Amino acid sequence: HHAKHIITLEDPVEFHLQSGRSVVNQRELGSSFNSFPEGLRQALRQDPDVILLGEMRDIETIKTALTAAETGHLVFGTLHTMDASSTVARIVSAFPADEQDQIRSVLGYVLKATVSQTLIPLMNGSGRVAAFEIMLSNAAVANNIRKPDSNTHLRQILETSSQYGMQTLDMALVSLVLKRLVSREAAIEKVTDLEDFDKRLHL
Repeated sequence: HHAKHIITLEDPVEFHLQSGRSVVNQRELGSSFNSFPEGLRQALRQDPDVILLGEMRDIETIKTALTAAETGHLVFGTLHTMDASSTVARIVSAFPADEQDQIRSVLGYVLKATVSQTLIPLMNGSGRVAAFEIMLSNAAVANNIRKPDSNTHLRQILETSSQYGMQTLDMALVSLVLKRLVSREAAIEKVTDLEDFDKRLHL
């Protein structure tokens, strides 16, 4: 819907995207580039507006992605983490201890959102449904990302910021149970705070 230059770096290309108003270039590991850091550096030389990284696997990829975001590119990336706080922790912990304060500062500035997802079996047995944890950047989120002990505080911000579109995974699971889409038994396999989850179910 926007006139942008979009470059994706994937392993493998899973969905072929059609160019609309935007120009979309999809590249695959092994044929178009040999490593994600190399592919990302090549992409940055081609004046993209949006970059999609199939996976941020190592420190060089994460470092280059942060640099791209700092220079005004919109960067989407995936990580194998369970929630927003572990996503922040995973990115920071990829760096040596003496660089982590600086990375927290950069991340507090460039991170706009995290969306964590998991799939839960539907109660009727017809498939699965996604539950999402959503963290959107605001002043409170950015300030807490910059702190070494941000994990607990980030969860508290999500729990009290539903009016801004944020939610914890547990809140999403409660909603799915109340809508009778998934059973409590299926949901609690993914819950992080069972006591809070049950309290919310009985409100």
